[in-house]
Amino acid sequence: MLISIIIPTYNRAYLIGETLDSILAQTYTNWECIVVDDGSTDNTAKVVRKYIKEDKRFQYYSRLNDRTKGANTCRNYGFELSKGEYIKWFDSDDIMHPSLLEKQLNSIDKNIDCSVCKVAYYDFENDDILKENTISSDHLIEDYLVGEVTFYISGPLWSRLFLNNQKELFDEKISNLDDWDFNLRMLYQEPFIVCIDEPLIQYRIHETSLSQEIDKLNFRELESEFRAIKKHIFLLKKNKKVDQKILKRHLKNRYQFILRKALIENNKYKFYYFKKLLIIQCQLLDFLEMIKITIGFTVYIFLKKGYKLL
Repeated sequence: MLISIIIPTYNRAYLIGETLDSILAQTYTNWECIVVDDGSTDNTAKVVRKYIKEDKRFQYYSRLNDRTKGANTCRNYGFELSKGEYIKWFDSDDIMHPSLLEKQLNSIDKNIDCSVCKVAYYDFENDDILKENTISSDHLIEDYLVGEVTFYISGPLWSRLFLNNQKELFDEKISNLDDWDFNLRMLYQEPFIVCIDEPLIQYRIHETSLSQEIDKLNFRELESEFRAIKKHIFLLKKNKKVDQKILKRHLKNRYQFILRKALIENNKYKFYYFKKLLIIQCQLLDFLEMIKITIGFTVYIFLKKGYKLL
């Protein structure tokens, strides 16, 4: 069985070599690795071509100029180029355990659409595992919606037959929560999933990772997150997989968390987040909380106190 490993990359010359080395170290050898560059301006192409020269299982492509910039476009393009019976989406800064592909493929039979393994948050500078994700639940969609369960982009190994039956793979308008959006839409189709309760991937924490951009209140990435959540509120209204209020409450909590952080850092979008929080509280008929937040926000603006009300 051929496994297609699809990796979008952008300016990862200083990291992608370790990722490709971990692929070379796989005990399962029938794979192709398709790297799609999103327009790097560093030496990423030079690094990847060194691997191609030594092993023809590696392939390197540039995102087509007439297609939207972004990792999701690269993933979709990589899928179009791929030939494998199974698809492994991967990121250009993460690391595979040597037995990852072998263990995931061995866990699959003809009735399984997806094999998911755990991912370990790894601090490479201090050689320390920070945490592992949860991949199973008795209420999978409900818990995935609010982040109690996470697959990330790299956790699952997908059957190509299952993916071919989907109307859309990655949403090219979303840059943050792209894995959350993709995996949820796949879960709505009720795939047969097997779970491997073992961390076989190291998720690298570093200064330029997307999680750090969220912590820095990157407005573009936060807007992508909120857009993805609102998209799924709409989808849940249609498919009725779970009560959409679960996700609305999650969105309210996210707005509240971001608002607190924006106030403390005196972020220029603090009034914008305040307005968005009031709107979702109104939709939830949470009028007492609206009053409390309004008082807390006003007091903090003028007196720099009242944090607990928020």
